[in-house]
Amino acid sequence: MKAAFFDAPGAPDVIRIDELPTPEPGPGQIRVRVLAASVNPIDTYIRAGLAPMSTPPPFVTGRDFAGTVDAVSTGVTRFKIGDMVWGANQGMPGRSGTCAEYCVAGEEWVYPAPLGVDPKTIAAVSLTGITAHLGLFNRANLKAGETVFVNGGTGGVGSLVVQMAKAFGATAITTAGSVEKVELARDFGADTVINYKTDDVAAAVKAATNGRGVDVWYETLPPTDLDRTIDLMAPNGRIVVMAGRQARPAFPNGPFYVKGLSLFGFAMFNFPAPALQTAAEDINRWLKDGKLRAIIGKVFSLSEVAAAHQLQEENTLQKAGTLMGKIVILPGS
Repeated sequence: MKAAFFDAPGAPDVIRIDELPTPEPGPGQIRVRVLAASVNPIDTYIRAGLAPMSTPPPFVTGRDFAGTVDAVSTGVTRFKIGDMVWGANQGMPGRSGTCAEYCVAGEEWVYPAPLGVDPKTIAAVSLTGITAHLGLFNRANLKAGETVFVNGGTGGVGSLVVQMAKAFGATAITTAGSVEKVELARDFGADTVINYKTDDVAAAVKAATNGRGVDVWYETLPPTDLDRTIDLMAPNGRIVVMAGRQARPAFPNGPFYVKGLSLFGFAMFNFPAPALQTAAEDINRWLKDGKLRAIIGKVFSLSEVAAAHQLQEENTLQKAGTLMGKIVILPGS
């Protein structure tokens, strides 16, 4: 099969497109013909050596996929050849990377695709959608009627936090950095959208909550100012962090415990399969009902994966502002 892989960490040009043996599913596993995958910041961190590779080289890049079941092994009961499926936690031991014509995974890490939803959309919401869901519900235990704040309401995770909060009956407050992005966040259902380049974010959050503060603060950026965050929290609020491996913000202990706040950190890749299955079931239902949408910023062929990594890296680390939405890879093209 053709695959995008690298043997040692480095710049995007370490990625090679070449033939590798087609993986064979072991007991309890299925093989998927990948129709669409995507590029996430974690893919660039692993490729650059900023996060460890979890399998030996050659390392096939890519975490999420949508495709059709191509082969099933002994012990598989949930899927059959020809089923449309998706997954979001690949590139782990026993789960091959997805920027390739085929990948294999245990059936517990794979989910049926909702009928009528385009594979590109599924790939674009898979990893970011599960990440958004875990933070909101597994970690913060969001309740209907509460208020959620998330930075970056048009980003990969942020846009899905907004949509999931609204689908669940919560109020969503978010930020965006341009008039176009403000309108897009509103289109996703955000109740309040703050232009962080022109508006006073803290004052706007206080106004939107009548001074009470937010119940759940979902931080998609490396945290730098916990004083501001804690000041904007409602009593018994929950703060979720899932980015910023090198971040070392000062911690305002006094106001944190006086308000009775909680702080939750998580990495999606550490969760067991049942937790991801719960998230996937909600995602499938909301996709089918039209309550979740994806922003696809750029589509690349398999031969262009290095360029896709370059674009993702420029926007994640260098803040180039040249990408709005997810990067999707079509391995068959």
